[in-house]
Amino acid sequence: MIRRISITGPESTGKSTLAQQIAERYHTVFVPEVARSYLDSLGRHYCYDDLAVISRHQYRLEQQWARKANRFLFCDSDFLVLKIWSLDKYGRCDPSILERVERHRYDLYLLMDIDLPWEPDSQREDPHRREYLFAWYRSELERLGVEFEVVSGMQGERVERAVWIVNDKFQIPVQPPSQPPPIRGEEQCLLPTA
Repeated sequence: MIRRISITGPESTGKSTLAQQIAERYHTVFVPEVARSYLDSLGRHYCYDDLAVISRHQYRLEQQWARKANRFLFCDSDFLVLKIWSLDKYGRCDPSILERVERHRYDLYLLMDIDLPWEPDSQREDPHRREYLFAWYRSELERLGVEFEVVSGMQGERVERAVWIVNDKFQIPVQPPSQPPPIRGEEQCLLPTA
């Protein structure tokens, strides 16, 4: 059984980085964020209807990658991202997106905290509303009644925290390192003698 894990939250919170890093840790695949590549290929400013198109592509891609996954499928963004984006930008949301938010549930949601510095790029729009948007994500996840955990810290800390959450949630025993680190001073013993 493939466990689907959503990596969700406001923009510029490290979702794409975490999706790739945690998938590598579990020797599996991740579903890249469709919105980014879709918007890059548009050649025009996006509109309301584009969000439903992104949703359909994201769903299809998720189904394709699920067939290649090894125990876990990590999803960079989800339908909740599209819902909040649409409601925030347009004051309305396509019914197909709303239905996916309600019916297409993940086994775990990793809500990315806003404690990373904002990194501007051509697709990001809300550097001054991060707290508001984070609270909206948290509220939606609570309303849905789904299992979620907040992932915070700098990039290296985030992946370690996320791995700990996944291991705990799915009762994966933590494997000891293949070789323990050397005891202080032992390094000298490994040097060749004259």
